[in-house]
Formats: sequence, structure tokens, C-alpha cells
Amino acid sequence: MSLSRPRAVLFDLDGTLVDSAPDIATAVDRLLAELGREPVGEALVRHWVGNGARRLVARALAGRRGIDGEPAGTEAALARFLVLYRERLVERTTIYPGVIELLDALAAAGIPVAVVTNKPEGLARPLLETLGLAARFGAVVGGDTLAEKKPAPAPLAHAAGLLGVALADCLMVGDSLTDVSAARNAGIPVACVPYGYREGDAIFEARPEAVVDTLADLPSLIGIAQAHETAGSTVTDKAQAHRHG
Repeated sequence: MSLSRPRAVLFDLDGTLVDSAPDIATAVDRLLAELGREPVGEALVRHWVGNGARRLVARALAGRRGIDGEPAGTEAALARFLVLYRERLVERTTIYPGVIELLDALAAAGIPVAVVTNKPEGLARPLLETLGLAARFGAVVGGDTLAEKKPAPAPLAHAAGLLGVALADCLMVGDSLTDVSAARNAGIPVACVPYGYREGDAIFEARPEAVVDTLADLPSLIGIAQAHETAGSTVTDKAQAHRHG
């Protein structure tokens, strides 16, 4: 499988488009404080995210990434975490370098885009709105939109359907082994960034079709023109404010 010009691009959110770990870590530590526990800090939370809010909370309660089951109280803790996270959803979250340039290039080429994330849809949508990115995406599929989430292929197929494009004609863009597995299960190519939260060099071992240091490098790999910011750039004020913090 190789990269070619796709008819649509499906993006992971956390660790790919935005660095939301600081705000997620704040919510995790606030939750643990309410439970009378010590904070774990941002570095550990970056290692724990990627499989949805429920798994993150279970890992926080267990105090480690590797868990066989859910600790007692996970359900109640999850509900409280979602409240705490929503309260401070976009305080320190930023858009990664290269994201706006890629989205501009795809828009100029007439290629629709969607977000496919394991973050709950009710958090993903307001996050994108606050960052000034929501209008750019033709669909948002969250971890709770369907009965299955990544690495199952169903969320990718659902997003493709909402965009009116055959799944086979899509490209997945992500940062984790979960994204690579989802793309493999869906039978589509995947391009990855190495700056995500927990995979590091493992993303190279997963052998995605491409690994790019910044998403601004992707247009040339898929055969579309590179966008350049000008006085008439489509970058919104909110997106500009959150690009580099």
C-alpha cells in the first residue's frame, strides 16, 4: 500500500492535530485530588492517553498504563473526569505546527477532511470550536459516536460515509499504534507524526506509509500543492492564537 492523492483525509485529534495533554492532565490530577490521591503529572498522562477517556481514567486509578481490567469506581470516576475536563477544556491546548498549512492545502485542493478520535464526541466538538477549527471539518466521529472506536474500522468508515467518499479512497493521519491499526483494519493507507504522546520510535516500527516531522510536509507526499500563508490566509484568529500557545 502506498500514498497517492486521497479523495478525503481522516485525522486523529489528540497528539496529531492538537496537543491537549496539558488540559487532560489537569483534569486527571484534579480528579485524583478529589479522591485523596497524589497527582501524577503531565508526563505520565501523555503516556496513558490514546485509547479513550474510560481507559485513561482506569489507568489513572490504577496508577499505571498496563491494566488487565478496570479498577473499582471507574464508572463514577469517568463521569467526574468528564465534568472536570469540560470545565477547563482549552486552557493550555495548542494546535501543532504544520496543521493549519496542511488543512489550507487540502481545502485548496478540494479534499474534504474529518476527525476520527477516541475522545468523546461531546468534548471533541467544543474543543475544535474553541480552537477555531470546527468549520474546517466535514465530520467529527468520537469514541462514543458508535458502539466501536479505533482501532476498529467502523469509525473510519462512518466518517468516510459522512463525507460522501468511499473508505478505500481515504487516507488516515494519526500519531499512534491505534491509528495505524485502525487504518490497517480499514484497508487504507496511514501517515503518522512522531510527536504524539506515547509511541515514540514505536510508530516507525508499525511501518505506516509515511512518517512526517510536521503535517506541513504531507501535501508533497500525496500530490497536492503546498499552501502558503498570505494576507488572505484562511487561518482564523482563534486558530492562530492557539497554534504555538
